[in-house]
Amino acid sequence: MTPRGVLVVSGTGTGVGKTVVTAAIAALALARGDRVAVVKPAQTGTATEDVPDAETVRRLSGLTDTHELARFPDPLSPEAAARAAGLAPLDLCAAAAHVAKLAESRDLVLVEGAGGLLVRYDPDGGTIADLAASLDAPVVVVAAAGLGTLNHTALTLEALAARKLANGGVVIGSWPRQPGLAELANLADLQVIADGPLAGVLPEGAGAQNQAAFLAAAMEGLAPRLGGRRTG
Repeated sequence: MTPRGVLVVSGTGTGVGKTVVTAAIAALALARGDRVAVVKPAQTGTATEDVPDAETVRRLSGLTDTHELARFPDPLSPEAAARAAGLAPLDLCAAAAHVAKLAESRDLVLVEGAGGLLVRYDPDGGTIADLAASLDAPVVVVAAAGLGTLNHTALTLEALAARKLANGGVVIGSWPRQPGLAELANLADLQVIADGPLAGVLPEGAGAQNQAAFLAAAMEGLAPRLGGRRTG
């Protein structure tokens, strides 16, 4: 089984590894010979020294077909960043149209959200969940490994279900090299919350690897539903 169509990558919050997971799915799809695009609807924090997410995806996966639809200087939610900069917020309807157009000529279009599932993109309260709904796209939920992740993941999955959005699977974005008791317990408990095996567990530091090593980590870390071969 391999992903096709449009797939939204969201998470339980910021800093959980959404970009690395997006790059991993893209790398595996490219290795299969698929036509792949990655869309970042809103990139915030462009005035900082942080590397833009699209650039990280390109470095790790080798994908060049990346799209940023809006850029804002401050490292805030997209709606707050637009407001702080005095700029127009992202037009979610236009973003949906852009993604749908890309999907006409690609096997897979990955859409990476900002922050968590219900982070605001505009003053009307539009979210990446609304974008996923308009595209009828499943949502991959990227979660942390440590304390707090059970509650955050459960709430995110409840929000998906309440909006009748398809669950594309739960992926741990960064599994520590030396997991403690909390991480080991969470690995089992997250499968209970997800109602089945996780869609992936990527190792800590995967985002610092070269493309060949990253592709190998993606293949071993992601489950078949996302193009890898991880089981259990």
